Amino acid sequence: MQTKITLIIDNPEDPGAFESSYPELLSLGLALPRLVRTESALVFPKEDGTPTPAHRTLDFYFETYEDASNAVTTPEAGAFFQKLGELGTGFTGLFSEVEEPLPST
Repeated sequence: MQTKITLIIDNPEDPGAFESSYPELLSLGLALPRLVRTESALVFPKEDGTPTPAHRTLDFYFETYEDASNAVTTPEAGAFFQKLGELGTGFTGLFSEVEEPLPST
């Protein structure tokens, strides 16, 4: 089963500045070794105008847990996480086993 690393990226102080730097951050993430797929998502604003629980999610998919674990120890990961830190926002990281989808009813 595949493993994915999910990053839940907190709300930045300056969303515009974050978004202008996001393509560079994403390109650094795409350099992770043995990466098989990436999914990036921008969290919708809340209809009542209150802050969202996060700004973005970013998923990196790997064939195995070992591939994912090894990827985060590489210089490529170091460059990615350094850039993320420079953008001035926190994040939560999760390693997950990707399950097969349930059949539709």
